[in-house]
Amino acid sequence: MNVEKEFYRMMATQTEIALATCIASVPNVRIVNFIFDEEKKLIYFSTFGDNEKVKEFETNNEIAFTTIPHMGNEHVRARGVVRKSERTIFHLAEVFSKKITGYADTIEQVGEYLVLYEISFTSANVILNFESADVIEL
Repeated sequence: MNVEKEFYRMMATQTEIALATCIASVPNVRIVNFIFDEEKKLIYFSTFGDNEKVKEFETNNEIAFTTIPHMGNEHVRARGVVRKSERTIFHLAEVFSKKITGYADTIEQVGEYLVLYEISFTSANVILNFESADVIEL
């Protein structure tokens, strides 16, 4: 397995992550759409500014995520840090819209209410199937 090639393929083709947080020993997880910037090595996702997860990020910015497989068991999972991006959803609208069906409509309808977040991480587990898994360092 070429772990780097498989990592970038999955990050380019999978559209959702399960994003996990934990506050006061109470875990929480939710599904969000994402894009991955290969150059900056960052995941970007948006959410409404008054969403409960925003409060969780402010309390504890350490997160975990896994991509959601839509074919077999292949996925990427990692731990990282989330922070509010200096960019906006409008800066990345074209990339989001190209990757995620219908996202252009979402941005057009509610883009002004969406806050862009980014996840940084230094390594990830890349799982192709039950017998093929490895770690990539970014």
